[in-house]
Amino acid sequence: MRNFDSEKTNVEEVDRSIYDIKDKVHPSFEVQSGLTEDIISQISEEKHDPAWMRVFRMKSLEQFNKISVPDWGPNLDELHLEDIKTYVRPDTPMRGKWSEVPKDIKDTFDRLGIPKAERKSLAGVGAQYDSEVVYHNITEAAASQGVIFTDMESALTGPYEEMVRKHFMKLVPPSDHKFAALHGAVWSGGTFVYVPAGVTVEIPLQSYFRLNAPGAGQFEHTLIIVDKGAYLHFIEGCSAPKYNVNNLHAGCVEIYVGENARVRYSTIENWSKNMYNLNTKRARVEKGGSIEWVSGSFGSHISYLYPMSILQGEGSHMEFTGITFAGNGQNLDTGAKVVHAAPHTTSNITTKSISRDGGISTFRSSVKVAPDAVGSKSSVSCESLMLDDRSRSDTVPAMDIQCSDADVGHEAKIGRISEQAVFYLMSRGLTEEDARAFIVGGFAEPIAKELPLEYAVEMNNLITLEMKGSIG
Repeated sequence: MRNFDSEKTNVEEVDRSIYDIKDKVHPSFEVQSGLTEDIISQISEEKHDPAWMRVFRMKSLEQFNKISVPDWGPNLDELHLEDIKTYVRPDTPMRGKWSEVPKDIKDTFDRLGIPKAERKSLAGVGAQYDSEVVYHNITEAAASQGVIFTDMESALTGPYEEMVRKHFMKLVPPSDHKFAALHGAVWSGGTFVYVPAGVTVEIPLQSYFRLNAPGAGQFEHTLIIVDKGAYLHFIEGCSAPKYNVNNLHAGCVEIYVGENARVRYSTIENWSKNMYNLNTKRARVEKGGSIEWVSGSFGSHISYLYPMSILQGEGSHMEFTGITFAGNGQNLDTGAKVVHAAPHTTSNITTKSISRDGGISTFRSSVKVAPDAVGSKSSVSCESLMLDDRSRSDTVPAMDIQCSDADVGHEAKIGRISEQAVFYLMSRGLTEEDARAFIVGGFAEPIAKELPLEYAVEMNNLITLEMKGSIG
């Protein structure tokens, strides 16, 4: 039998302190709080934007001022954008060698295990600190295959500008919603990836985002283009220390999956509980291609997060596997969206959510089948577990089926921990707290096995941490 009592004394296994350490804030440049034309111009100037991007930012600001805040999800009244600094540049340029990164920033990422992960199992790593990437590197093996893996600023102002211009915010236009418009106006940092036709990237690429400054926003842009018949596994991680002021994350991910290509996108959202996480992720998949999303949402005060897949080509496929854990003071509204725009496309959405100590977890899905998408199939399954009578779990599925020749199904289960199961485990020597944690771990296991090992470990540690003191 596992020694649960000794594990509880192992602070290193469950302690969130590695995420909550606050580094001394000493930016080389930061804008004033709020959102004005002058601030947008400052950002453009500091980033040396080409002319078209300067125009793009201003048009995005116009959209932002026209679009209303969403009124159908968690309340955003306490998010005051006039108090948010939209650009905070760390006091270091981007480095290609880890040894050249300033010690305080390097120590932060060392604590989080980023360079260690790179040495062990990654083909390339990008590390962003506040508004800019501070480190970016790719292995010679991946680069020799023609794989491009660089920061967005270098891509925008270097030899890949035209490729960026062709794809940037075409899947997520600023007109899509208010926070897409905000992103278009103030975005900074992020990653650009291009995988040539027929190339298989054997080991994953990773980007990690750390927001350290209090009262700031992070608006990184990730643009991934995977050409015909290629394969990529991309891993995204993020964290932030907890402050007594609101922080905002409104990044954007755009993924272009070519004909017969395959992309796997894995992420653990581990923001602190003062964070508003209003991220937008979207993929377009061509004929015979496949997009796989693996998502864990554990942090933030409020989340709106629904990765979307547009199945543009015949026979294209989407998989979404996700888990959400909402604890005290958290309202996490998550799920997935898919558009079947071509014949014989398929999608599977499988999610699990856990809520405890008054946390609110909402699963929201959208399945659309276009009139011409004959022979399409979609399956949606969501399971929710509430750990006490103060918590809440909701399921909000939406289906728009415009084709008579389609097979679409939805299944939802909402329940509580079986007291009989708790009693059985306690009769085998576990404490009540450990018994409940054991059951929750089993509930989450199908999601954990889809994550890369180090992220599965992190997810299980976060669940363990959240479960401390869960009796009652």
